[in-house]
Amino acid sequence: MTTARDIAVLGATGSIGTSALDVIARHPDRLRATVLAAGRNVDALLDLCRRHRPRHAVIADRSLYPALRDGLRASGLDTHAHTGEALDDLVAGDACDTVVAAIVGAAGLPSTLAAARAGKRLLLANKESLVLAGELLMREAEAGGATIVPVDSEHNAIFQCLPDAAAHAGLQRLILTASGGPFRGRDRASLQAVTVEQAVAHPRWSMGPKISVDSATLMNKGLEVIEAHHLFRVPGERIDVLVHPQSLVHSLVEFVDGSTLAQLGLPDMRTALAVGFGWPERIRSGVSGLDLLAQGGRLDFEPPDLQAFPCLRLAFEALAGGGTGPALLNAANETAVSAFLQRRTGFLNIPALIEDTMTALPAMPADTLDTLADADARARRHVEALLARAA
Repeated sequence: MTTARDIAVLGATGSIGTSALDVIARHPDRLRATVLAAGRNVDALLDLCRRHRPRHAVIADRSLYPALRDGLRASGLDTHAHTGEALDDLVAGDACDTVVAAIVGAAGLPSTLAAARAGKRLLLANKESLVLAGELLMREAEAGGATIVPVDSEHNAIFQCLPDAAAHAGLQRLILTASGGPFRGRDRASLQAVTVEQAVAHPRWSMGPKISVDSATLMNKGLEVIEAHHLFRVPGERIDVLVHPQSLVHSLVEFVDGSTLAQLGLPDMRTALAVGFGWPERIRSGVSGLDLLAQGGRLDFEPPDLQAFPCLRLAFEALAGGGTGPALLNAANETAVSAFLQRRTGFLNIPALIEDTMTALPAMPADTLDTLADADARARRHVEALLARAA
């Protein structure tokens, strides 16, 4: 990394944004947070601005703009306050050369596309950008000359194992690992009474509530399968999932000569973020090296239970169907998970709502962003209608 990087952290107050800022702070001579963006947590955003002194701060909720503006002034900062409408222009302009895309949900797609079109280095942590519009995003990134470094530990592991086109030429199979979430080993019947508190209590990672529920249902892994398909141009039938409860092997790559490469490390997002900031160099992340003996000296693997956790099966089906299928899957999942977190529906209803949506709304060709947005909206309406009837 020969020059200093000016970095926009989108989703700065979330777990990935916090980890990104921790890595940035370790390299003040090489990394600088110039844009910080958050959704509604204006107090946390102001606190981050006091610590990192960015040039720009963005709050997505327009009603909170006065609080952001006045808070920056009261703190004596010259940071410019913005509402969410300014975000696309900021990430596409000269305010940054690197973008950490960590806004949760479909709301992160416009700014991610803007960064890709502008040829930025894109540290991609927003799953939905690839799930909802993977073909479009990869096409825009290639046309704009953007470099995409995935920040999900699984895709980052594959990124490290496939450094160039020659490696891709000998690729046989991708194997994504899954922790299994908080309910690994439980059968479907035992999941009937799962509470919100139980579902968000991930055994390995500290994440937001939506992503934690996705991990509990294995939808998180299903979305990652779709992401891997787009990122590495590998068909779904050559992508497998293994449950690995220690979360030390982050993914494996199998080659045609019988070799398998794996990337290992402690379960800490700062490693993947440091790879993204420094690549092809290695920079310190604040994460310790891996001592396998201290971790118990064993690595376990098992197949996922698709009966208890059908969301993973549904994701493979959406990928195989193509077109708007992944967009329908993602929107139905977001709506169902939101309802579960609001205690409007049960844990096992999440996959049921998604499957009903995919059956009722068959996939169509996804040639434009408008088509994808329409599929997204129709899926959300369908799930809400199902919830209303159930209520």
